[in-house]
Amino acid sequence: MTTDIQTMNKALIAPVRAAMYDFGMDRLKAALAAVSAPDAVFHLCFPFGDSIGAEAFCDNAYSGLLDAWPDLERRDYIVMAGPDEAGAEWVGCGGYYTGRFEAPWLDIPPTGPETHMRFHEFFRIENGKIVEFQALWDIPEVMMQAGAWPLAPSLGREWNVPGPATCDGIVPGPYDMEKGTASRQHIVDMLEHMKRHPSQGGPEVMEMDRFWHEKMSWYGPSGIGTGRGIRGFRNWHQIPFLNGMPDRGQYVDEIDYHFFGDGNYAAVTGWPDMIQTVTHGGWMGIAPAGKKITMRSLDFWRIENGRIRENWVLVDLLDAYDQLGVDVFARLREFNKVRNMGRLNIPDGMS
Repeated sequence: MTTDIQTMNKALIAPVRAAMYDFGMDRLKAALAAVSAPDAVFHLCFPFGDSIGAEAFCDNAYSGLLDAWPDLERRDYIVMAGPDEAGAEWVGCGGYYTGRFEAPWLDIPPTGPETHMRFHEFFRIENGKIVEFQALWDIPEVMMQAGAWPLAPSLGREWNVPGPATCDGIVPGPYDMEKGTASRQHIVDMLEHMKRHPSQGGPEVMEMDRFWHEKMSWYGPSGIGTGRGIRGFRNWHQIPFLNGMPDRGQYVDEIDYHFFGDGNYAAVTGWPDMIQTVTHGGWMGIAPAGKKITMRSLDFWRIENGRIRENWVLVDLLDAYDQLGVDVFARLREFNKVRNMGRLNIPDGMS
């Protein structure tokens, strides 16, 4: 019987994940309350905000979504665990929610057919209880599927991002501390090199060929999109990002992030874990405000033969827009004034 804490922590949240596969609100509340501290803090992306306790979180996060997607279903393709640099224990899950989009949700008009929304969700566990939760949902992805995205088009590819090519993202126990630590360190070293540019030299100082596979896939959030290979990553994400926010990576004393590894996988979570200033030519069609903003970027990496082959990235873009004074939901409502905002009546096809 496996008794390492990381494997036990993955087993701890398994009933919560199961309650979201065949979704039932009462079942979910009971499963989550059973494994959560009463004062557990649940951080969820904009516009949801924070909740205290399992019941409040379920009502805040899922009531509206379950009404809009009545056959709501959760599908995980990454479940991993490990200690961060300070020894705190985390479980990270990546996957997507899916279901028929039958009624408005967050003022996004319903579509009828099946819709998907990617998630990255992280649980910090102490003494067998969830004490903190950090999560991003790719809400812009839902807007795009509804034909309702009201802002600049993505530079990268927009699609239903796949799970790991190796189909091994549900990492089994027992936990291998040496391998998990090595995976975590590979990512930390890579990011240290990334931050050298542009303040310490040109793109060569990042040594990307050393850390990244030539066939890498960088699965960015909707609004940025996917970049294939180092060239795709540079052109469709990194260059626009650095052109608009060249001071990224310079405020590490003001942020909080947690790296951990499990087998060939590594992850980072932080609330927030980036700070930078939107200047120069702006970013994603947003004019340069000259304003320092925080960002939440929750990521997974898969390492293959010593280099990163896949990187799943979610960023709370709606929160970044909000800090810059762009009300995405107000623009959404303006763009969709004449759309059907009632519940759809989908025939059963029997008559």
